[in-house]
Amino acid sequence: MGSKTRKITLSALFAALSVVMLYIASVWPSGQIGLVAVSSIFVAAAVVEGGIALGIYVFVVSAALGMLITPYKIPPLLYIVFFGYYPVIKSIIERFLNVVLQWVAKLVVLNAALTVIWFFLREVLVNFEESIPGVWLIYPVGSVVFIIYDYGFSKVIWFYISRVSKYMNKG
Repeated sequence: MGSKTRKITLSALFAALSVVMLYIASVWPSGQIGLVAVSSIFVAAAVVEGGIALGIYVFVVSAALGMLITPYKIPPLLYIVFFGYYPVIKSIIERFLNVVLQWVAKLVVLNAALTVIWFFLREVLVNFEESIPGVWLIYPVGSVVFIIYDYGFSKVIWFYISRVSKYMNKG
């Protein structure tokens, strides 16, 4: 299989798997955020197998298809706002920055995504701040949860690289 054919095949496979996870997240009432996070693993796999461009392609295709075919739109929106593109951003950040700047950049990306979600919820829900007690905790608690998520996500990527990627036909 040629390199171009391999990349197209892998991107279609990873996008399809990501969309399947988004669909399951949209019909399964519990664990939606976890399933959306799992769907981002396929973007990370695309980055490992084909580079940043392939990861971006898988993200765009799976986000568009997720919005089109899922009955409940919150999981694909979470994927679009943060989880889907994060593996690409993570790869770029970890490739070019030292460890301290990596964490600063990652937390900036997270807090930007939280701010987008915050403003979206304020527009959709009237009296958003008053209706949810402790809503201001979203940034500090979200940052702590994110650090744990990023550490675990790194472990999943290393597992993929060491146990799965070596069996992929590199053509």
